[in-house]
Amino acid sequence: MSEGKIINVSDTSFEQEVINSDMPVLLDFWAEWCSPCKALSPILDELAHTYADKVVIAKMDVDANQETPQKFGIRGIPSLLLFKDGSLVAKKFGAVSKSQLAAFIDSNI
Repeated sequence: MSEGKIINVSDTSFEQEVINSDMPVLLDFWAEWCSPCKALSPILDELAHTYADKVVIAKMDVDANQETPQKFGIRGIPSLLLFKDGSLVAKKFGAVSKSQLAAFIDSNI
C-alpha cells in the first residue's frame, strides 16, 4: 500500500481496511457539505504521499455510513481517528494544519 493514495472506507469494509490493516490507519470522518472537511482534503492528500510507507490515510463519508461513526461517538466533522494494531490510539477533531496533523501522526505511530 505504498502508493500514497487515500482509500475510501465504508461500514462494511471498516474491519478489513482499518482494524485488520498491517499499518496504522488515520481515518477521516467527513461529509460532502462540510467546508472544514474540504479544506482538510488537500492536506490529507499530501500526507498520504509523505507517510505512504508508515500510515494508511482513509476517509469515511458519515452521510453514507452511519454505523461506524456512531460506534466511535463521532458528533462533529472532520474527526480524525488513528488506529494502530486494530485499536483506536488517538483522536483529533476539527480542521488542522499540515504541520499539526504531521505532528499528531508522528507522536502516535
